[in-house]
Amino acid sequence: MARKLIIFGNGLGMALDRAHFSLATALEDIWNRPDFLTDQQRQLIERCLQRGGAPEGEHELGTLHQAVTYCKALGRIGEGEVHWLTEDGLNFPEITSTYIHKVATKLHNYEGGLPDEFEESLVRFIKATRSHVATVNYDKLLYNSFIDNDIFNGYRGYLVDGMLDQGFSSEALERKYGNRFGYYLHLHGSPLFVNRQQEAVKLARHQLTVDRDEASEHIVLTHIKRKPSVIADSHVLSTYWDYLQFALSECEEIILFGYSGLDTHLNLMLRPYLNLKTLRVVEWSGAGNQDARETYWQGILGQEVAVTRLDNVSEFTDW
Repeated sequence: MARKLIIFGNGLGMALDRAHFSLATALEDIWNRPDFLTDQQRQLIERCLQRGGAPEGEHELGTLHQAVTYCKALGRIGEGEVHWLTEDGLNFPEITSTYIHKVATKLHNYEGGLPDEFEESLVRFIKATRSHVATVNYDKLLYNSFIDNDIFNGYRGYLVDGMLDQGFSSEALERKYGNRFGYYLHLHGSPLFVNRQQEAVKLARHQLTVDRDEASEHIVLTHIKRKPSVIADSHVLSTYWDYLQFALSECEEIILFGYSGLDTHLNLMLRPYLNLKTLRVVEWSGAGNQDARETYWQGILGQEVAVTRLDNVSEFTDW
């Protein structure tokens, strides 16, 4: 069977539990979490947003990202005994990063699993084809399933993501000794990825809770315009995007599954490959009628696209 590339967006999680996978809800819940943000820290964030309350979406997280960038730059300029920033300013990047990590953790830690028929068909397909999988969300639905079904198994697995016991290594993504594995590319990162002594490592699944205070650099949760800079600042994420180009060149078909089409940096990556590849979109029928959706995707990707619309995308099995 031909190797494919399946890119998963947030639509899979939303099909199973819209309340849990709502970014606005996660932002609000973590904002109000007891014993996390102090009143002073909330005030700093509110001043950034120029209004009271929690950030409401990626557009406002983009504003925080800008402030963090400025604070880091000024912090480097003023390194030494005398700083340009107050203590609050020096601590703002870590506070904001920890907040974002907790939000991503809440989205990640969904207690449910994939529907049996969906999971069985996908696992069977991946094992038969070693097709590449890329994600732009933060949930563990696929990751848990692939671990539990032995799709991940070190170099002997059907897919690899470069995360070994000693941490992330781009060399672990290289095919050697006749290996034919495909790639699992966390394009927007994972709350499981944290830094230890300047190295990126992966937490065990049971270790990841919202009680952890982690300031991860490997999560892309910000405004669309800011996402490329977050990716560039992470060796892990930039490596995944490098391998995305290889996966695009190697696969014979691309499936966009539950993806909104709003990540322009991803769309720009896809466009050059589409004249030579078969492309399918699988999405929720509530996004619009057939003609409207085909027009929407043609506008984004520059060519006609086969669009499959389902009332519940988790019922899809035609890989």
